[in-house]
Amino acid sequence: MSRAAAIVLVLVFLLAAAGPLLASADPNALDLSQAYGAPSLEHLLGQDASGRDLLTRLVFGARTALVGPVLVVVACTLAGTVLALAAVWFGGWFDAVVARVSDALFAFPGLLLAILATALFGAGLTAAAVALSISYTPYLARIVRSAALRERGMPYVSALRVQGLRGVTICLRHILPNIATLIVANATLTFGFALIDLAGLSFIGLGVQAPTADWGAMVGEGLPGIMQRYPQESLYAGVLIVATVAAANLLGDRLTARAEARA
Repeated sequence: MSRAAAIVLVLVFLLAAAGPLLASADPNALDLSQAYGAPSLEHLLGQDASGRDLLTRLVFGARTALVGPVLVVVACTLAGTVLALAAVWFGGWFDAVVARVSDALFAFPGLLLAILATALFGAGLTAAAVALSISYTPYLARIVRSAALRERGMPYVSALRVQGLRGVTICLRHILPNIATLIVANATLTFGFALIDLAGLSFIGLGVQAPTADWGAMVGEGLPGIMQRYPQESLYAGVLIVATVAAANLLGDRLTARAEARA
């Protein structure tokens, strides 16, 4: 199952990377005379309320749907890992400060913080991604800190310190590689959560803005079509979101189990 999940994620990212090659048409090209057009050789998945090709918009929408979660994962994983390793190595007041700040951030749900950010700085992907990165960092930091604390108590760390190795060297060359699988596992899970949150923001009009193609926005834009017995736009975009998140969660769970088995 984990291999199938990895294949799904690879295919989704390939779809995003090769979008323009697979669908060279303009995703925003209007043809109001063909609103809710049925599938045809020219439009394999049909057309939306504005006559835009659904397949083209789904392909181009993969980019905007994935770039935000990837940025969130990279930012919060780097920040969380650095904070956790520093807190474990230095301990004392620094560890206490990191713990208190993390506890304070835990009080703000990620999606709520993203909504507040878009309200203050305007709707769009940037503000939401930054807010989610800040919100997810404590979760990554807490998990990495627990694993790093266990590693710091291992005999090999004491032996390395006796040899005169610096703390930074021990953390980067020895502790970090030993907990890398756990970090990757939680980064994969975070990707799924971020995708759901950003898609939800686009759905309610606070994320990616029209007419830019985006899976979450397409689910929202397709709601009027459901009332007219044309659910394809919302259905196709929703299926892609669910499949991607399910694959990320399954792969993350398997990697987590593997990391715990090695511990």
